[in-house]
Amino acid sequence: MLVISKRAKLLRTKQLINHLPKLRSMKKILLSFLLAIPVLGFSQSFQVNLQGQKQTAMGGAGAGLALDEAAVFFNPGAVSFLKNNGVQAGVNGIWLKTAFNQTGSSITEHNKSKVPTPAAAYAVFGSPENRLRFGIGVYTPFGGAMHWNEDWSGKFTVTSLDLQAIYIQPTLSLKITDQIGIGAGLVYALGKVDLQRAVPYSNNTGQQATVQLKGNSKDFGWNAGIFIKTISGVSVGITHRSQVLATVKNGDAIFANVPSSVQPLLPASFNATLPLPATSTVGFGFYPSEKTTIALDVNWVWWHTYKDLAFYYNNGTSTVSPRNYHDAATFRVGIQNQASSFLTLRAGAGYALSPVGTGYVTPEVPDANRILLSAGIGLKPSERFGIDFSFLYENVKSRTETNIESGLSGTFKTVAYIPGVALSYKF
Repeated sequence: MLVISKRAKLLRTKQLINHLPKLRSMKKILLSFLLAIPVLGFSQSFQVNLQGQKQTAMGGAGAGLALDEAAVFFNPGAVSFLKNNGVQAGVNGIWLKTAFNQTGSSITEHNKSKVPTPAAAYAVFGSPENRLRFGIGVYTPFGGAMHWNEDWSGKFTVTSLDLQAIYIQPTLSLKITDQIGIGAGLVYALGKVDLQRAVPYSNNTGQQATVQLKGNSKDFGWNAGIFIKTISGVSVGITHRSQVLATVKNGDAIFANVPSSVQPLLPASFNATLPLPATSTVGFGFYPSEKTTIALDVNWVWWHTYKDLAFYYNNGTSTVSPRNYHDAATFRVGIQNQASSFLTLRAGAGYALSPVGTGYVTPEVPDANRILLSAGIGLKPSERFGIDFSFLYENVKSRTETNIESGLSGTFKTVAYIPGVALSYKF
């Protein structure tokens, strides 16, 4: 982005001196504008896997288990195997710590501390004796917050970002036999993004120009799964959550401190259609004793659909930027042990592969392969009421990259600390 900044400043000088045609200036402005929004594709860094506190404490594994109401998300086919009806609600806090060292500099820059709080809530209804059960879930599978100082070295790519995708999923689950259940749910996805960055211009008083990009989306998808209890006692789950095409219509582009000569050239709104990728999962449940459960999941995220990022502006122009992501897998394992009628212990681990290829790492998505470690406890004060705690630690590998579009070059290192709690009630 430093290279882009120098070229933009040169272009501005030529505009003032030589009065270059508006078309050339507009093309440069829109290219700079485009580079502000790479995160709308929701890289793996922003795929939030915190949809159930029990499962989070077990490394995020749960597709092969009929564990609790969060099966609405993890495997709709397992909902019909739940022993009780119930409701639960939980929340997490994400403490994300990112450091950046620009190539050739001895200074390490850090993101600001801002804590997003993704939440999830579920309910399951219908007689456990019947084969047909009903469920509903409200959860946050994509989201995040990244805030840098306004004058940091990557200010022309991003200074702040807040994004969220909330899925609402009514679900039906049918126990076909005593060993096999299938289920599916319709997903109504609500998206929201608010991104701010510096623009390589300044006004007549020398103030740095900025842009704020705001947009909302409303789209549909689905979640389906099959749950099998084998003769050997091992349970198997296979699920697929569909891609959701997040369509932003008439998103707002709000520019500040832009030179008066440039202001008429700037767009005021944009449209874009961006893929939130599909995820396929195979999960297994092992039961070495009556009180111990082991879960193993493999997730495959279909990121290859995110080939480019295209924006269409209200002034009739458009920009297309390549992304060329590749599919990526995550491996998860977890264990649960019921220590007593009051206390349950949980732990887990995982390894997630990044879908972001060489040259495409950005400060909004400083992604790399990561190690996941988790633990948690469950408390049961009464037969109906439960409290579950989880803690997830993510260590993202250090990654040195030069972005092929912005030119921003340096090393990123990220860790995340994610505690969570949920309350549940059986009926």
